[in-house]
Amino acid sequence: MGMGRRRKRSRLRITLVTGLAVLVLITAGAGWLYLKLNGNIDTFGSDGLSRNRPDADTSKGENVLVIGTDARTGGNSDLGGGDRHDIGRSDTAFLLHVYADHKHAVGVSVPRDTLVTIPPCKLPDGTWSSTRTDVMFNAAYTTGQTAEGNPACTQNTVEHLTGLRVDHTVVVDFKGFSQLTDVVGGVKVCLPNDVYQNDLNPNRPTRGKRLFKKGEQTVAGQRALDYVRIRHGIGDGSDIGRIQRQQSFVSSLIKKIKSDGFTPTKLLPLADAATKSMTVDPGLGSADKLLAFAMSLKNVDLHNTKFVTIPWKYEGDRVAVVHPDADALWAALKDDRTLEGKDASGTKGGAKAGPSPSASATQEVSGEGVSVTVYNGTATPGLAADAAAALTGRGFTVPTTGNAADRARSTTTITYGPGEKAHASAVARLFPAAELTAGTAPGIGVVLGADYRPGSAASPTPTPTSVPSGVADTARSADQDICSHLSYG
Repeated sequence: MGMGRRRKRSRLRITLVTGLAVLVLITAGAGWLYLKLNGNIDTFGSDGLSRNRPDADTSKGENVLVIGTDARTGGNSDLGGGDRHDIGRSDTAFLLHVYADHKHAVGVSVPRDTLVTIPPCKLPDGTWSSTRTDVMFNAAYTTGQTAEGNPACTQNTVEHLTGLRVDHTVVVDFKGFSQLTDVVGGVKVCLPNDVYQNDLNPNRPTRGKRLFKKGEQTVAGQRALDYVRIRHGIGDGSDIGRIQRQQSFVSSLIKKIKSDGFTPTKLLPLADAATKSMTVDPGLGSADKLLAFAMSLKNVDLHNTKFVTIPWKYEGDRVAVVHPDADALWAALKDDRTLEGKDASGTKGGAKAGPSPSASATQEVSGEGVSVTVYNGTATPGLAADAAAALTGRGFTVPTTGNAADRARSTTTITYGPGEKAHASAVARLFPAAELTAGTAPGIGVVLGADYRPGSAASPTPTPTSVPSGVADTARSADQDICSHLSYG
């Protein structure tokens, strides 16, 4: 096989729960189902994995890398994947850490524009590339310039970035995701405004027809794909904002699947669609192996499954990893500590309280129990997401981000409702140049002006022994409802 894949790819920036593909086997137990699903499963070769990998015992839990790629074959181009003769490109990567207690899990997204070091990777002619520094993360998948892409190189890059050994890698296909959302009957989403064709494709000369109306609606198939791909027209247009929206979508999809119940009638089409949509490493390359993996996930609770983004900041028009925040996150996963600082190693005595994110930082500003909305009052993309990250890093809840109606604000303003001056004053300490204004409506809102610069909001400094409190996005639980918790920035 070499490093190539034998099947199609996708343009998703989201993860799929691979255990879904085989839960039907647990329920039905029919031998012919093993044969059917075995026929669906494709693998990529492991000979392209690094010769200098992290030790297998770096974590007691399991690490699963999920890659979504630009679709080019098998009908994926018809769904927006692009020229079928182009090279394979990754559009997302998501490292799922299943804690050793098999009750908790966290998924960490790595934006495609993140500047990283790509270690040596195997090329089609059998030679190995040289180490590349300060290149975009998605360049790993295009190493070798083949239509099949290079998932092994992406795995090598993630292992180099995190210091964690990746136990399994799954490549997810565009067309398969479309079928999956159809099978579950769609997922509810909420949009803050109408969205048109040129929001999905900014190169269109005209606005085009309306794709989504403002408000709550159910999306499936092509519409679900359009929704998770939209970058413009919602929020501040940043890639980070789209990742946040996709994390919420995945949470809602998982919740929908579990709420429908795991009966053979429901699970067979799910398992069929899921296995057809995946290319996996040899360690998951059969129904038996997928079954064993699924069994290891069966006790993971949705309440204990979180989604975050690697600690980041803008560096020009690219994304840079923030240290030591990211280092503290990887150390926590290696030690099987949750984002709340609890021991999830499954050792005798159960989960023990460890240093929490807030306890690891200076307690001058604490936003526990305080909700703040954040809006970008400028034409600079990404500011709302950046400010939201600073706020959530101090314990504030940011239920909504987006663009203000006035995009020409010069000064950042903080508006607070009756009885909330003290909380607003705490927010203002993170934005020293902001104007504090009393309002009549309840709640606290921040509108960013031209005086705000990415990374300028005060942020905590975590100790290397705890999960960083500024871990980019609000940690989203997999049981959250997308219409209540969707972030548009």
